[in-house]
Amino acid sequence: MSAPRRPADPSGLERYYVLTGGRSGPGGAAAGLDVATLVVSRSGPVPGLQHEHEEIIRRCREPLSVAELGAHLGLPFNILAVLLSDLLEAGRVEARDPIPAHVAGRGPDLALLEEVLSGLERL
Repeated sequence: MSAPRRPADPSGLERYYVLTGGRSGPGGAAAGLDVATLVVSRSGPVPGLQHEHEEIIRRCREPLSVAELGAHLGLPFNILAVLLSDLLEAGRVEARDPIPAHVAGRGPDLALLEEVLSGLERL
């Protein structure tokens, strides 16, 4: 019997292991990331970065959600979160809430909701 053959090009789990250096989840500032978090580059790519890190920086010149970024790169959320953690710690990208804090804390406009309800009742 011969030994099982291994692919010459790492893919799947092996590729993810190499990309993340064996880490399974983000730490530090990236622990609070979710799919709606917006990511924006703070600088351009520099020599010595992994290809995926460079691609994240290039694509995030304009704010892009973590979900969109994952779809563009074809990476699962947890792998992308580890890569974003590296870039956040290095100060190369910034993570933003999709709804600014000053707007999120206000809640719905009750007067507007009452007008809508009144209009619906008249129908």
